[in-house]
Amino acid sequence: MFAGGHATNVATVGHLFGPEDLVVHDAWIHDSTVRGCILSGARRRSFPHNDWAALDRILTGARASHRRALVVIEGAYSQDGDIPDLPRFIEVKKRHGAMLMIDEAHSIGVLGRTGRGVGEHYGTDPADVDLWMGTLSKALGSLGGYIAARRPIIEYLKFTAPLHIFSTGISPANAAAALEALRVVQDEPERVARVQELAEFFRAGARARGLDVGVSRLSAVIPVITGDWEKTMALSNSLLERGVNVMPIGYPAVPRDQCRLRFFINADHSEADLEHSLDLLV
Repeated sequence: MFAGGHATNVATVGHLFGPEDLVVHDAWIHDSTVRGCILSGARRRSFPHNDWAALDRILTGARASHRRALVVIEGAYSQDGDIPDLPRFIEVKKRHGAMLMIDEAHSIGVLGRTGRGVGEHYGTDPADVDLWMGTLSKALGSLGGYIAARRPIIEYLKFTAPLHIFSTGISPANAAAALEALRVVQDEPERVARVQELAEFFRAGARARGLDVGVSRLSAVIPVITGDWEKTMALSNSLLERGVNVMPIGYPAVPRDQCRLRFFINADHSEADLEHSLDLLV
């Protein structure tokens, strides 16, 4: 456990890998992974979004000249809401003897029949992924970040990672809230099904109204791409005045011409809520 999701990725990538290693990540990976790469001193390469074939080519050309290789992808991409073809990425990482890390900040509690994330969605053997990262602050509504891996890796991080040793842990209240949220997800899988149903309802409604939701699919992250920052800010403020709280996202989180309103769907929304929000946008 780390104090937050950003710190989790910085600490894990930054501490486990070094100048003799190679880290290859999706071009749309979260900033926290990039910061971890910089801290590690490892050689860093990116591949076009969700392009496992491009990853294969990079590893073919570079894997042999590095001690270790790490591939980093997300379970659901934070700004665009799509998911990777996980079986393909597992196949590529195995072929090249690389490690695979998945950032599940936006997929845990949302994907899979019982909300266990992108691995459950695809029926993946958990052991095929070397580092499972996630946060307690999205679907679980608390605070903190976690890494799940083989015991030797966890023991090494626990006792040697500076961002764990020299940082404050999450509070007992946050830990209790996260544990209770996990219990709810496990005991009430209908909540997960409801989120998935509502997300598809919102995506379909947005597209029917001519709104651009990009490549979003399956996740509860749904952007409405507006392009211009001033327009995006004005829309966000106007919606807030009408009771709809949706955050504007701009550069550097996304390209300057891809500014957007980022909607998060949850199980307590109703179809009427979502219809109302969409109607205010058109």
